[in-house]
Amino acid sequence: MSIDKGIDPSTGEYLPARINHLGNAVYIRLATQLGSWWADPAIGSRLHELAREKDLPRVGILAEQFAEQALRPLIEDGRARSVTVTSQQPHNGRCLLIITVEDATGRESTFQHPVGVA
Repeated sequence: MSIDKGIDPSTGEYLPARINHLGNAVYIRLATQLGSWWADPAIGSRLHELAREKDLPRVGILAEQFAEQALRPLIEDGRARSVTVTSQQPHNGRCLLIITVEDATGRESTFQHPVGVA
């Protein structure tokens, strides 16, 4: 069952194919600044705060924490059973988040979300 058009996390543009996973919910919660969405100020993350941080190991830890906080509502509202976030830092001005979501049906999906750092 497909539900929505997918969003490409690297561009924010819609993809032509429909999706049947929580990719859009993950993207919106990570890419939106916490408190800035008119429909629900509780949706969003603090990842934008890392844009001025130096590319240090602690930034990867903060990025993981901010992403986990932003994605916790997917578990609380029953759409996901679990969310796991890890980070990779190639020290090229980006921290790459790897997000694995087990949805309510038990299906796992993995998403990548780049976070710019100084």
